[in-house]
Amino acid sequence: MANLELYELPGCPYCAKVKEKLAELDLEYDSHEVPRSHDERTEVQEVSGQTGVPVLVDKEHGIEGMPESDDIVAYLEKTYGAAA
Repeated sequence: MANLELYELPGCPYCAKVKEKLAELDLEYDSHEVPRSHDERTEVQEVSGQTGVPVLVDKEHGIEGMPESDDIVAYLEKTYGAAA
């Protein structure tokens, strides 16, 4: 099991941005596909406190549910990128 987990929705452009960064950094992650309906996104709500995606979990670094694609991309670059 990978240390990184991504809660995502197929076709979500914000999720795609995060997945591109994960691929660019050659990072393995477990994907959790969430339901289309926000009302049914109980799993991601338990993790992050909200129902939007993407949400990143990085157990190794104590990240339990980071929302917002721009924040996730910046975090991945800082933590796993060339400058890390």
